[in-house]
Amino acid sequence: MTARMLAEALEAPAAVGRFLAADKDGWADFGARLREADPPAGVTVGRGSSDHAASYLAYLLTARLGRPVASLPMSLVTLCHAPLRVCGLAAFAVSQSGQSPDVVACLDALRAAGALTAAFVNDTSAPLAAAAEWCFELHAGAERSVAATKSFIASLAAAARLVGVWQDDSGFLARLRGLPNHLERAGRADWASAVPALAAASRAIVVSRGLGFAIAAEAALKLKEICGLHAEAFSGAELRHGPIALVGPAEPVLVLAPNGPALGELVQLADELRAWGGTVLLAAPEEVRGRDLTLIATGDPDLDPLAAVQSFYPFAAALAEARGRDPDQPAHLSKVTRTL
Repeated sequence: MTARMLAEALEAPAAVGRFLAADKDGWADFGARLREADPPAGVTVGRGSSDHAASYLAYLLTARLGRPVASLPMSLVTLCHAPLRVCGLAAFAVSQSGQSPDVVACLDALRAAGALTAAFVNDTSAPLAAAAEWCFELHAGAERSVAATKSFIASLAAAARLVGVWQDDSGFLARLRGLPNHLERAGRADWASAVPALAAASRAIVVSRGLGFAIAAEAALKLKEICGLHAEAFSGAELRHGPIALVGPAEPVLVLAPNGPALGELVQLADELRAWGGTVLLAAPEEVRGRDLTLIATGDPDLDPLAAVQSFYPFAAALAEARGRDPDQPAHLSKVTRTL
């Protein structure tokens, strides 16, 4: 079986290339607007994979610009009708379809309350596009598999581009433009050796930290939805505050350790988990001894998480098939999810 999900995931380098080549004037104007408004903090709005992309944006914005960013619990708006006091803040919505009523309603409410609003969508005719003051197309192209792949990676690229234009950082933006070549290499990374460790498992843990945590959350979601494997994501630090008691031979741990400040700690954690009898799969850059899987370096640690998830998606499709699952038809799910 050749999964549509796999084919679409491998289209991500071209999709990111299209995205980075498009809307240059609009993005430049958006960066100027952000610098002029100078929001001291922000909120994000998204569900599922889109919320994971928003989490990457939140980490990146806080790390590079010092602006605290939090994910808005949408039920506070749609069910509790909380009186939002967000004048002067920035609000960013991420959605592949742009059609979920709760995401649209939240961005409407944030804009009405005085926040500077922007949306990143794969379909600019969707309702979310109209709700935002600024809207940018992801240019990922049609995505027919239920599981978001290339649109997710394009959303991560949008997050990085947002930070780059806000900072007016030409060096970072230049490295971002080189990302498609690194994604091509990442898509060819061979993670087949990890399939047997998870093929018969009933539970798994995915661990990363910092900018990599959004990728761990995305990986855990994909393991659940397309592989039928109950997986939870933890930061390397949070794992030590209780969940580490779960680690054992029957609970495989995938440790995603891209370049960056958390690399050394995550490698050490993988070593400790192995010493305690855990089944550990360490994904790390090629210079890391003892790695099980190779992560491709992009030349900028802030962009390495994008290459990590590009390598993960083909692995997830292969794992789903090894577990007798159709990656394109996960149970009880459809491409567009509408929640209130």
